[in-house]
Amino acid sequence: MSSNPFEQPGQFFKGNLHTHSNTSDGMLPPEEVCRRYRERGYDFLCLSDHFLPKYDFPVTDTRPFRAEGFTTILGAEMHVGNTALGEKWHLLANGLPLDFPAPREGETAPEIAARCRAAGAFVSIVHPAWYSLGVDDARSIESAHAIEVYNHTSAVKTDRGDGTVLFDQMLALGHRLNALACDDAHFELDDAFGAWVMVRATERSPEALLAALKAGQYYSTTGVELRDIRFEGDELVVACSPATGIYLQGKGSREVHAIGHDLTHARLPAYKLGKHGFMRLTVLDAQGRRAWSNPFWREG
Repeated sequence: MSSNPFEQPGQFFKGNLHTHSNTSDGMLPPEEVCRRYRERGYDFLCLSDHFLPKYDFPVTDTRPFRAEGFTTILGAEMHVGNTALGEKWHLLANGLPLDFPAPREGETAPEIAARCRAAGAFVSIVHPAWYSLGVDDARSIESAHAIEVYNHTSAVKTDRGDGTVLFDQMLALGHRLNALACDDAHFELDDAFGAWVMVRATERSPEALLAALKAGQYYSTTGVELRDIRFEGDELVVACSPATGIYLQGKGSREVHAIGHDLTHARLPAYKLGKHGFMRLTVLDAQGRRAWSNPFWREG
């Protein structure tokens, strides 16, 4: 089985890993973006400005905006080369050094992803539905830790925020990736505070948070709270905030579910999804909000 954050020591910290400021194409200065997230009760934030020549390849320094109860992770959104559809690549790198070098001439998306990961970053394939990223493209990014299953700005602005189809295809092909939900806020419209991660760590330091992210010790949400996930024999036992659907999903059409009103607990027969491959949890509430676990892998 994969790492279960509910079995790890520490506590959950709330954060957003994909956000923009006027260092690139966001509307607000970095200090103001950090202030807004801090005042909304977030424990951490990454300003992931676009790593492009027209913005002078920024890794936005948010260290001055750390405060009691609030920290920041340094990072950027990478763009080199084109996808199969001719779109510029979008890759998220959380945990970069301030002096991360600009892209080399002719550098490809898989190459810069590998360079980001080697520099210590948590690397994600972001908003795949927004620009119709294909499976072959995604498979080329071997250094990725995660795929965005939900991007709030893409949902609000283009109704293309859901990345679960590509995520499930990648899992079915054996790629051991985790899920990620983010804002991608630019503050051009009401695109902030709609999706976040809950990271289980022993402290609220950038180093501890990044280590937990890389280990998959977190879940993603747009407002549903996961309170416990555990296996008891061949059943997955779930506790959550009131929900209308609790779904355990596997390869292809395989799934088991509990559906009702104000569900706060469920016991799902995981054995029905088979002895091999992945399973992942989605919880849906009456307001249309969701939470996603990272995949659990069964080895037989």
